[in-house]
Amino acid sequence: MARTFREAAIAGIGATEFSKASGRSELQLAAECSKAALDDAGIHPSEVDGMITFTIDNSDEIGLCRCLGVKDLAYTARIPGGGAAAVATIYQAMALVNAGLCNTVLVWRAMNERSQYRFGQPHTQNLGPQAGNGTGSLLWCMPFGAQTPATWESLAAQRYMQQYGVTNEDLGRVAVAQRKYAATNPAAWFYGKPITLEEHQSSKWIVEPILRLLDCCQESDGGVAIVITSLERAKDLRQKPVKIVGACQSIPYNVEVISNYYHADLSMMPEAEGTAKRLYAQTGMKPTDMQAAMIYDAFTPQVLKQMEGFGFCKRGEAKDFIKSGGIDIDGILPVNTHGGLIGEAYIHGMNSIAEGVRQVRGTAVNQVKNVEHVLVSSGMAGAIFEKV
Repeated sequence: MARTFREAAIAGIGATEFSKASGRSELQLAAECSKAALDDAGIHPSEVDGMITFTIDNSDEIGLCRCLGVKDLAYTARIPGGGAAAVATIYQAMALVNAGLCNTVLVWRAMNERSQYRFGQPHTQNLGPQAGNGTGSLLWCMPFGAQTPATWESLAAQRYMQQYGVTNEDLGRVAVAQRKYAATNPAAWFYGKPITLEEHQSSKWIVEPILRLLDCCQESDGGVAIVITSLERAKDLRQKPVKIVGACQSIPYNVEVISNYYHADLSMMPEAEGTAKRLYAQTGMKPTDMQAAMIYDAFTPQVLKQMEGFGFCKRGEAKDFIKSGGIDIDGILPVNTHGGLIGEAYIHGMNSIAEGVRQVRGTAVNQVKNVEHVLVSSGMAGAIFEKV
């Protein structure tokens, strides 16, 4: 039987609390956030026929199906990489619904990255060819002392900062803005705890002179899930549907998922520029059509480079845009209005996708006025959400 193209929409979002000690397994966190997302949509778990997560999520699909009561899966997949995988899961779920291969796709990510293991510390297991890594990434980092995400980010950001005169104080303004959002968000770990630029500048160096402690995202316990179905069906469900206008990926030549300092020009972010070019061509939209953006912020330099990559600023101008208040709630482009991964929690970018949904629904704690379109980015992937 011939398949017909269907528009895709996000029908449900769900999350556990965000903590530093969840006290339960990652599978239980996955089940809790997935059930919450399905309840939010008004969809019974038995209707799920597609499931997508990250390659590094420890929860097994079969186990999660058993926990939820999923009856018959037509498709499962895992997206490689860490935070870069976040919006790529939405891209793949959209494609499945568009093609008519699945009717209800559940995307999830659950982790005890603080209480069970420390994401910010060196991890040397599974680095060899048997893990599929060959010699292309961490095997070129670990033996030479580049053993933590903060180190990799600093190596990647240093050239950009030198090229455009970006200082750590400039980076601090990102952290201050996002902690201000988090301070009014009851779900955020840093709820009620804004910071000043002076406090940022007095926080300890992690990698001098690039990153301070307050430039880094958190290590969090928790889970986030998202339910994608057809726009037609979503209109009859519990929540206002959030249309996925478009989504795509870009993985340019010689760009690594983690240790991204191999490509030709380290003063820019080629994956963001490639994603932006593809996304705007796919949707017929442009940066000025966005009322807000949820930008992957494992570390503050990534926010500046992605803002430039997606065309919200010219190269080297993000620091001035941020200094002028451009990412604040009443600015030209509010960014990470939940507090981001720095202020709310680090669930590998999935909580930022959920905030994009809330902004389009009009239910965000820090609600931007007159939202029609929100861009969500995880660097190597991007999506545009639209109010219906």
